[in-house]
Amino acid sequence: MEPRPRSFYILAAIFGLFLLFLYGPTITIAILSFQGPTGGLTFPMRGTSLHWFRDLFKQQAVGDIWGAFGRSAVLGLMVMATTVVVSVMGGLAFRKRFAGSKLLFQLVVASLVIPSILVSLGVGLIFSQAGLPIHWASSGFGAQLTWTLPFGLLIMFAVFNRFDPAYEEAARDQGASAWQTVRHVVLPIIAPSLIGVALFGFTLSYDEFARTLLTSGSHNTLPLEIYGMTTNVTTPVIFALGTLTTVFSLLVIAVFLLTVWAMGRRRASAGSDAGKGV
Repeated sequence: MEPRPRSFYILAAIFGLFLLFLYGPTITIAILSFQGPTGGLTFPMRGTSLHWFRDLFKQQAVGDIWGAFGRSAVLGLMVMATTVVVSVMGGLAFRKRFAGSKLLFQLVVASLVIPSILVSLGVGLIFSQAGLPIHWASSGFGAQLTWTLPFGLLIMFAVFNRFDPAYEEAARDQGASAWQTVRHVVLPIIAPSLIGVALFGFTLSYDEFARTLLTSGSHNTLPLEIYGMTTNVTTPVIFALGTLTTVFSLLVIAVFLLTVWAMGRRRASAGSDAGKGV
């Protein structure tokens, strides 16, 4: 076996440092969340226990942790569903050029480069001037869509650029209507990409802070609640909360990945059965 060059080990060390920089803070918070009852916010640790995780389920002196978690979860589902539907519709629309399509595309992508805090401020001002209540399910919902929709549309553009129209032509030759073609041909083929768009939509919404800061009203989402707790909570309970929210995010990602894997297995099994039938 030919020995590896020295450059391989140098690059591997750089990559290892990058991973440490990327995940080191999360690992540190996870470790400190297992402090003993007398532990503080820094090292060295004073014993190990699950005390601060149990403390999360008690009434907190400050904050509304579980209320904020519920709001973030509901808002994430709202943003996810809207992002998937609008992204698919936009992807289908952009397959055929129409008047103003280039300008519309540029406007959609431009929202990604506008500072998030300015988007939050602008949406909040629009709702205030219109006499509408500022609430996480209305103004906060709209502000977060300015973040998730461009990502969803860009993914759909890439998917449909590689989509073979022969599948649709074959369906129409068999007498399928336009809706039947989309439902029974297009959507099943692009389903794994839709899972990716849904994952983007939920996780970006669940973790969003800046675009929700001035648009959530009097009820915080979880990122805002955690930020508020950093100015009041001086115990490792905030680390325990960070660890649980991270685990929740990883579980969500795992569910989406398992869904894609199951769809791939099902498709492979269907292809195998069809081949045996032939």
